[in-house]
Amino acid sequence: MLVQPYLFFDGRCEEALAFYKTALGAEVTAMMRFKENPEPQPGMCGPGFDEKIMHANLRIGETQVMASDGMTFGGKPEFKGFSLTITAPTDAEAARLFQALSDGGQVQMPLGKTFYASSFGMVTDRFGVGWMVINPLPMP
Repeated sequence: MLVQPYLFFDGRCEEALAFYKTALGAEVTAMMRFKENPEPQPGMCGPGFDEKIMHANLRIGETQVMASDGMTFGGKPEFKGFSLTITAPTDAEAARLFQALSDGGQVQMPLGKTFYASSFGMVTDRFGVGWMVINPLPMP
């Protein structure tokens, strides 16, 4: 069994994909625009959505995250009740990732040492997605 996040960016998916490529070294492994849908559903998308992203796969490290401009409700997307956690192999890499995700975002907890991690911090990126960046300490 596999559980994967699927994020809906309400018209900003392409911008989000570019941001994650730069910030996290993510790779877009698949992408389809609404105009490429082999089974279009008239009336399912608003005007001007032909060029928007119907579906994309984004690989971040060993994880696949899916994304879309679909499920639009005409406002800013809300990602509530969860965060994506990214594990860094070193404190330097944790700091780099945290800084990159913080660009245009909002820090909830600055990156620092905790009893469970040599580096841990929480940030909401410019798209409203919550992230926890961690370089965990070995568990006893």
